[in-house]
Amino acid sequence: MNTVPQSLPGAVVWMLGAVVALTTMAVAGRELAAMISVFEIMFFRNLICLIIIVALVWRSGRHLFATQRLPLHGFRNTIHFAAQAGWYYGLIYLPLSEVFAIEFTAPIWTAILAAFFLGERLTAVRIVGTLLGFLGVLVVIRPGIAVVDPAALAVLGSAMGFGMMFVITRSMASTEAALTILFYMNLVQLPLSFAFMLPFWVTPPQELWPWIALTGLGGLASHYCFARAFALADAARVAPIDFVRLPVAALVGYWLYQEPTSLYVWLGAAVIIVGNIMNLRGGRS
Repeated sequence: MNTVPQSLPGAVVWMLGAVVALTTMAVAGRELAAMISVFEIMFFRNLICLIIIVALVWRSGRHLFATQRLPLHGFRNTIHFAAQAGWYYGLIYLPLSEVFAIEFTAPIWTAILAAFFLGERLTAVRIVGTLLGFLGVLVVIRPGIAVVDPAALAVLGSAMGFGMMFVITRSMASTEAALTILFYMNLVQLPLSFAFMLPFWVTPPQELWPWIALTGLGGLASHYCFARAFALADAARVAPIDFVRLPVAALVGYWLYQEPTSLYVWLGAAVIIVGNIMNLRGGRS
């Protein structure tokens, strides 16, 4: 049986590539949201991704268009569509670092939902990690102490949606190729984003097209980088590298938008990250 040689340094490089791609996509989304709606951003992203994926599938084998799980694809990608909308909404109103800090709860939601729907073991270590994740969110959004920003709740809802999407993806992995999943993701979401964007349609001015290209390419590049990284090393060793996104986002937000980063965001993010690491390493406890 052919196996991919393990290489932690190579996995680190690919994970850092994913960090760059996701941060680029976030900045592109922020720039676009100043002039066009969230749904128009999502429409162009889906369109760009679908064109590229169709070309890849056509080259790799048209059998990848086939699926026996179309209803599940529809359900998964409707959830992902709503989660993406919440994430982009958060980008408009929150500092980049706060968006990423709250988004980091997605693996914790995945662990909870996988225990209920896939029967995966929720160990004592993972339970503690999950509780730490919730505590970290409370530190970031501070309900009862500060007015909770609706955008923060939207990003938290998107993290829950991403968690559900990851669980459904796990259940599909035995029958669906990665390119098949990506193809139906964009095929389902393209008409959804088109329908929602119509009332808010604005013809993008010429200066926005580079940002439109970046938001589409950044999304695809992040998926590719994650796939390569997880093929080269164990998830428990690779996944924590994604947390580099928080300081990168804070630096980019300060450099481009003069965004201050609250101490509560750093403290809450630290607690969320510890909870995530416990979830990653607690599966065998």
